[in-house]
Amino acid sequence: METGQEIPALTDTAAEFLSLIGLKELEHCLFAETLAVVGTGDPPRDKAEGQWWMAAQWAPYRREGEPVRNCILVQARFRGWQDGVPRSSTLKAFVTPQLETLEQEEQECLELRPHPTEKSTHMVSHQHGMTVTKTLQEGEAEPQCQSFSYRQAELRGLLLEGASLLLLRVLARRHTVPPGLIFPAIDTEGHLCTSSYSALGIQRQAVGSAETEVFVMERAMHTSTGVSTVRQSSFLPNGHLVQMTQVGSPTLMLLQDESILSKSGGFEPQLPFPKEPLNWEEDIQLCSWFLDRKEELQLSHAAYLQQHPEVQALLSDFLQALLLQQPHDPISFAAEFFTHQRPMDTPFASSGSASPLPSSPPDHRPANGE
Repeated sequence: METGQEIPALTDTAAEFLSLIGLKELEHCLFAETLAVVGTGDPPRDKAEGQWWMAAQWAPYRREGEPVRNCILVQARFRGWQDGVPRSSTLKAFVTPQLETLEQEEQECLELRPHPTEKSTHMVSHQHGMTVTKTLQEGEAEPQCQSFSYRQAELRGLLLEGASLLLLRVLARRHTVPPGLIFPAIDTEGHLCTSSYSALGIQRQAVGSAETEVFVMERAMHTSTGVSTVRQSSFLPNGHLVQMTQVGSPTLMLLQDESILSKSGGFEPQLPFPKEPLNWEEDIQLCSWFLDRKEELQLSHAAYLQQHPEVQALLSDFLQALLLQQPHDPISFAAEFFTHQRPMDTPFASSGSASPLPSSPPDHRPANGE
């Protein structure tokens, strides 16, 4: 089938892209940040209705029977309201420097009274692939569990939620998104899908009472049912989030701490056309300028040496002394030689005077051993 041919090509390209992310790039993306959750309607945006927090840091990953691995721990927390009902969610993921997810757990709680609803999705990788376990708890009823697995061949280049948050920081610091950037992913129901990333360009957005340039990206989750979830995120040049929203959601997350702006730097202007190498030999005017300048310098150098014949005598004496003594350290020899040189108006080579060469110790041997 055609889809069977497309998936390997997609996963190979995705895996190759992730493998090229440098360790230094990731180091710059390890920090914590907090955004305020506000409504998208008419009320002022500075009226916070909740909070979103994310942090990434190095941490040991331990699994029974396996050696400890040094990975990146990505954590995120959300607390806000959904249709007037308190809602919270958490994310915890252990990610390798190649953004491969070793283990991830997502929890969501909708505090409906008197029967709150809790959902959790736990994913853990192993040598055969990945196991996904979904749990649903409604009030005091027995929890409903569902578990299924995916083969390793289906997961090459897989990018889960924690790794995606880290990738967005990397792309924000690069200020660019390669065209057609698509990864295999797993949706909220635990099914395989794809996620695509695209750049919406540089825009100006408000941060508190200030305004700044941000790099805007869009991430879309494409499920097998044809329904897509689209999230747009705005970043400062240093990778810090300014705004994040899901298309169609009544809330968005905003940065309100203006002090972050002083550390953000600026976006480098993008040239409207690529740089091309300059071949001056094929440019008639540049070649003419070069030849004229070359002839001018040659005449100037010749005139100077003609006016100062002692230069030639000085260099001749130095080379003669250097070749005769053949010191192991020619730089120190030259420094001592020119420190004890005769005045310029009485070059010793032409006057027959004793040469003030640096004397070698009795046991000195030239570099060639003669």
